[in-house]
Amino acid sequence: MSEPFLQFGDLQWRILAYVVVAMVLGALIGWERETLNKPAGLRTHMLVAGAAALLVALGDLVVTHFGRDLGTPLVQTDPIRLIEAVITGVAFLGAGTIIRGAAEGSVEGLTTAASLLFTATIGIAVALSQAVLAAGVTVLALVTLRGLGVLRRRMTNRDREGT
Repeated sequence: MSEPFLQFGDLQWRILAYVVVAMVLGALIGWERETLNKPAGLRTHMLVAGAAALLVALGDLVVTHFGRDLGTPLVQTDPIRLIEAVITGVAFLGAGTIIRGAAEGSVEGLTTAASLLFTATIGIAVALSQAVLAAGVTVLALVTLRGLGVLRRRMTNRDREGT
């Protein structure tokens, strides 16, 4: 007898929890980008983190599903391929945020592209049940983005004033 189309098992709730946690952590970084009017903000970072967590977590679900249906462990997975797919997708998004300015050597959006990649890795960490690591690196990202941004502005203002 086939299983119902909608099935709510513990694994699905766990994956949903991973996505929610990843999106909340991604929102923290996205909020920082949003407050500075950067090309990718709150919603983009939330979705990147959530998608990364979902894609990586679905790896377990796919293997379980097809292993059960086939009755043999013929389906094997390489978790690195799922992570590579996430990174490839985020690289595409990140490339869209990078703009070369009219001034010689002027490039904008690199930090936002890097924050998207970083946010994806946070989603991956959450999907791998590494919540403490994911929360810790979220704080590191915020310190890097906000704290070093303030420091850079102060140094730039000091250089302009000639002190």
